[in-house]
Amino acid sequence: MKLRQCAIALIAAGIFSGAHAQSAEPVTLYGRVYLMLESIKASGGNPGTPDVGSRIRVEDYSSLLGVRGTENLGGGLKATFQLETAFRPDSNDGANGGSTTFANRNSFVGVDGNFGTVIFGRYDSPMKRATIRTDPFANLTMGDSYKLMSDRGNFNRRQQNTVQWWSPTWSGFEVNASQVVNERRAVGATGANPSDTSIAATYTRSGVYVGYSWERHRDQFRSYTATASADIKGASEVGHALFGNFDIGPLKVGLNTQRFKKVTGTAATVTDTKSNHVALTYTSGKSRYVYSYITLKGGLAPTAAVQPDSKRTALGYLYNFSRRTTFVAVYGDFDNNSVASVNVGLDGAVAGKDTRVLSAGFRHTF
Repeated sequence: MKLRQCAIALIAAGIFSGAHAQSAEPVTLYGRVYLMLESIKASGGNPGTPDVGSRIRVEDYSSLLGVRGTENLGGGLKATFQLETAFRPDSNDGANGGSTTFANRNSFVGVDGNFGTVIFGRYDSPMKRATIRTDPFANLTMGDSYKLMSDRGNFNRRQQNTVQWWSPTWSGFEVNASQVVNERRAVGATGANPSDTSIAATYTRSGVYVGYSWERHRDQFRSYTATASADIKGASEVGHALFGNFDIGPLKVGLNTQRFKKVTGTAATVTDTKSNHVALTYTSGKSRYVYSYITLKGGLAPTAAVQPDSKRTALGYLYNFSRRTTFVAVYGDFDNNSVASVNVGLDGAVAGKDTRVLSAGFRHTF
């Protein structure tokens, strides 16, 4: 029996040492667990609409688990891959977003060399990646900017079926470009042929980060009240973003201004939707203090008597217990005019309602 066990152990050791020899670069497991306890309510708005009473909820702020790795192919070329999955540690109820699809976040395979990096798969658009760097609350949190910026998240895309190129860095300059291929092309000459194109150019040097991004969604249109773009022949959605971060001692100033023009493919047009964001982050030791203010105007057809007008103020405090564990507290104040309906995942909130959120919790990365 001991002889058999020794033989099995030697065989296993040979298999694993052989596998390791074929790939000198180790595969990295990484992740984030990010949960907040929130008090949230909505009130005001149009006469006759009931308020949404205060409630307490435990919210996932984009927890994730991923694996990534590279392999040296020689000649300055490397293969690279990543598989990343979101999960909700607060609930496994599928009706409340608890069910998980494997590798539903940024996942790809590609090659890296002197020309930069080329990947195929699912990945955040260049516009999303470039502009999110000006937001101290990052993405998918109560204090983040995408609920009002990026055409209320419509240009904050994790693109499916994408080919992306990330340039090398040239004296601080970088260019990222992506193309979503037209897998959804409809059958017949009158069908939609949707695809996305996104480009971002940035410059980073000595406490300064600035850039410009352009993105187009062909044969796609999302109305103000819809949650996603619909494939419509002749429709178009085009966005522009000008953004930057500026370090002034312990103070970081983030600025982001965006414009969007959307055409339905018929006579109705949504033009000149505007959003602006300013963020201030002051760092003192292990503490960070954050102020964030956003305005969003427009979104309905030009013939509308009243255009949506939303404002969001957020205050945050973050304390780093260590490089991996952070305490986070956020207060968010969302103000909508009578036809605006910026929502923060609160059931029953309707156009015109103003939402208040107070949240606190922990983020742990590994």
